[in-house]
Amino acid sequence: MSQSNFSRPGAVDLSSLRKPAGAPGAPGAPAGGAAGGGPAGAYVLEVGEANFQSDVIERSLQAPVVVELYSPRSQGSNALGAVLAQLSTEYAGKFLVARIDVDANPQVAQAFGVQAVPTVIAILRGQPVPLFQGVLGEPEVRQYLDQLLTVAVANGITGRAEPVGPVGEAAEEEAPNLRYEQAENAVAAGDLDGAIAAYEELLKETPNDAEAKSGLARVQLVKRTQDVPADVRTRAADNPTDVEAQLLVADVDLMGGHVDDAFARLISTVQATSGDERNAVRLHLLELFEVVGADDERVVKARRRLMAALF
Repeated sequence: MSQSNFSRPGAVDLSSLRKPAGAPGAPGAPAGGAAGGGPAGAYVLEVGEANFQSDVIERSLQAPVVVELYSPRSQGSNALGAVLAQLSTEYAGKFLVARIDVDANPQVAQAFGVQAVPTVIAILRGQPVPLFQGVLGEPEVRQYLDQLLTVAVANGITGRAEPVGPVGEAAEEEAPNLRYEQAENAVAAGDLDGAIAAYEELLKETPNDAEAKSGLARVQLVKRTQDVPADVRTRAADNPTDVEAQLLVADVDLMGGHVDDAFARLISTVQATSGDERNAVRLHLLELFEVVGADDERVVKARRRLMAALF
């Protein structure tokens, strides 16, 4: 199984799937219905070539659409589909899942350059963002989705998808977690300062709240990368001890999905600096660990390398 790094929108050409205005296209059906036969969910659609424009491209203007390219012949596809359906319900509209049967829709598979199933790609404002290929467990999929939502906020996509299928008894009975509501509403409104303040208030009450820590780190990352100087990468290349430039380039790399590059840059900067500067780089790296997730294999490896660099 191989996994692709998270990248910024635009890596795949979807122009062949865009239909002119007024072109016929059947409306999407919730997965698990007659069209799909796969994992069902309130935020899961079965999509084909005919309705790709209306149910993927157009919906991606409001909220991220996670496209799962699968084959009904693949047991792994069914397993991953169930994980995505479960998480889409848990995230309650922060993204929509569009399942595409590559056997029935070869043009879509060709447009995405699918080499194996399952393959998962997100669409943000009509632009593709490669996520991963192969079957992952729920924790790993969650990390990719959290990173996707960070990139979505950075690109001004803060809306929520409307349910496309029945919510289900379990979801109806589950009370929403209101603890993070203020912070999440601020993010949705594009108020990054308000979201930061809300997360910081939560951490004052409960310093070990992992979700609040991760949310704060993600929003701070988005804010730091809003206005990046054009020459920052040149500055970083010319001066390995320019801490400000190294930190910002690492932030940009992380936002672009180049996680290992971001971590390697900061570990090298730790080795090249000392005193307060070195500690500032160390703390910044720990914050990026929060963004990616403590259980991520890349974070685990980078922690070992950081310890070796420090001691």
